[in-house]
Amino acid sequence: MERRRIGSLEVSAVGIGCNNFGWRIDAEQTAAVVNAALDAGINFFDTADVYGGGQSEVFLGRALGSRRADVIIATKFGHPGNETLRGGRPETVRKAAEESLRRLGTDYIDLYQMHRPDPDVPIAETLGALDALVQAGKVREIGSSNFGAGQIRDAEDAAPGARFVSVQNEYSLLQRAPEVDVLEECERLGQAFLPFFPLASGLLTGKYRKGQPLPEGARLADPQWEARMRADERLDAVERLIAFAESRGHTVLELSFAWLLARPVVASVIAGATKPAQVHANAAAAGWSLTADDMAEIDRVLG
Repeated sequence: MERRRIGSLEVSAVGIGCNNFGWRIDAEQTAAVVNAALDAGINFFDTADVYGGGQSEVFLGRALGSRRADVIIATKFGHPGNETLRGGRPETVRKAAEESLRRLGTDYIDLYQMHRPDPDVPIAETLGALDALVQAGKVREIGSSNFGAGQIRDAEDAAPGARFVSVQNEYSLLQRAPEVDVLEECERLGQAFLPFFPLASGLLTGKYRKGQPLPEGARLADPQWEARMRADERLDAVERLIAFAESRGHTVLELSFAWLLARPVVASVIAGATKPAQVHANAAAAGWSLTADDMAEIDRVLG
């Protein structure tokens, strides 16, 4: 599989989002997903201290075992939903890192990301603590998540040493907010962009079709989830994208990955998986290269 760069790190063009580990799947199922990813040439695993109440990091570390040195592990800190270690205070950063290292069973984190901006702590203070972790060899690179363009600029200007080398925000064919200014800022600063929810929480898998019943157990079958995603408003666009992909002998899932990877600023497309088959489908999607004409046609399809 193609490799792209996040700072000094070399990552597979498709990554594994580990948010399902310790929540939707257990340790054995996690190991199956991790093994399938390694077999498919995927070396990038993205987790967070809040995923699965910490179990995601535990399950990932156990599944990797002696293969730790063969992969790139990204994790995150500071999510406001973390009751004991929320935000970006220096003492929080230090403690959160130590706990993640312990759960992962490793002595270094490849990419340590601030999960959300903290409006109550000057970013220079957070970056100072992160720089100390880099200097101590406990972290190789640092990144941000859910940062806007102005916050990315502020972090760059305030960095006392180590600088953010990546931005992880939601981005997909159905959620294109980063195109307003975040992608441009990443390009200007030489930061890699990591899109999460590339399949729009399942809408771009091909499982959800207009006029057809929702698959049994589907997340969009939950009325609250469906309302949040406004699934009905998006299904017309999904149908047009399916038709475009199928006219070229591909699936809409493959289109979703290929469309993101057509942007050089995108380093790796992070997608969750609960089964090896999903991992293989995601990995295969990286093999389709879209032309400039294809990209223009997709814009027309989406209106």
